[in-house]
Amino acid sequence: MRAYSCPNCRRLNHFEVRICPGCQATLGYDADTDGFRFLADNATAWRDADGNAAAVVVCANNNTFQICNWLVETDCGTAMCKACRHNQTIPDLSEPSVPLRWAKIEAAKRRLIHTLLKLGLPLETKAQEAPGRQGLAFDFLYDAAAEQAGKLQIYTGHDGGVITLNLIEADDAERERMRNTMGEPYRTLLGHFRHEVGHHYWSRLIEHDEVELQACRAVFGDDRIDYQRALHAHYNHNGTKVWTDDFVSFYATSHPWEDFAETFAHYLHIVDVLATAGGFDLSLAALPGQDAELEVELDFNPYTADTRALAQAMGPLSFAMNAINRSMGQPDLYPFHLPDAIVAKLDYIHNLVAKSRQPAAVADVPQAIAT
Repeated sequence: MRAYSCPNCRRLNHFEVRICPGCQATLGYDADTDGFRFLADNATAWRDADGNAAAVVVCANNNTFQICNWLVETDCGTAMCKACRHNQTIPDLSEPSVPLRWAKIEAAKRRLIHTLLKLGLPLETKAQEAPGRQGLAFDFLYDAAAEQAGKLQIYTGHDGGVITLNLIEADDAERERMRNTMGEPYRTLLGHFRHEVGHHYWSRLIEHDEVELQACRAVFGDDRIDYQRALHAHYNHNGTKVWTDDFVSFYATSHPWEDFAETFAHYLHIVDVLATAGGFDLSLAALPGQDAELEVELDFNPYTADTRALAQAMGPLSFAMNAINRSMGQPDLYPFHLPDAIVAKLDYIHNLVAKSRQPAAVADVPQAIAT
């Protein structure tokens, strides 16, 4: 996503900021305007850059746990912001290590919700659930067995619109250990959210629509094959199974549901990376002797752009970002590539999102304010 300017002093800030480092104003994110509002000079009303006040207050999770920097309308019927109102279970905060890890999880979840709002995807809560309109909820759980003995009792996953996340995933060392054990090139909290919400949208947008279900099967395969047997075969293969260019990740080869969820996650990866680069007006010029097609001008809206434009920009941009990461001794930022077969799957996701877009979506990408 783009950087956000402080409405009081115009300094650019990251999405997670609560106090502007430039002017010390208190900042809160207003999802309805996709921007920060501020409190300063002992004011009690949240104002935008033009001084206009809004009837908003801080999210209840900020008041109670200091865990959220979003604002909520005073007349919306809930004290929770558009991200926190999806929480069904929060972890046991009596454990000393939990609050900091929960804060990391909430920060990743807010980035997920921001992207879903920008794409205009339906975001019902469990309270708004109705037949064919599955709500989305989150359970964040502390797994004592995993923490003390290294044996997972709670598994990250999705079931019936509920995304469960084991709090151990917010332990950087443990998450890296699991990434290496499972041979994954990429494992992050935000990546987990984007993958699991892909399962949610398969259920929300495809499962109960026979026409869409058949269209999805034509792209990802027949999801009626036994899921548990497919996962068992995936995790217990004899080393002969290979990751081909037809799949965006090795895990995507396990079952059509996982192929869809992995591809959905990568669609969100790509859209958000390009929105961030575009917000900073980044571009790439072809070096001498290079093909001009390697030039990248992010002069389009990634939330609505066609799939080919996304893929053509992401290829050279991810190569450049990976080179920058390597210059700091860090692993590749985007350790994947996008052959035609995967672009075709991404195109299905793009069209599904476009058909499902809600009319109130905030889909524009304002340019960052230069400093």
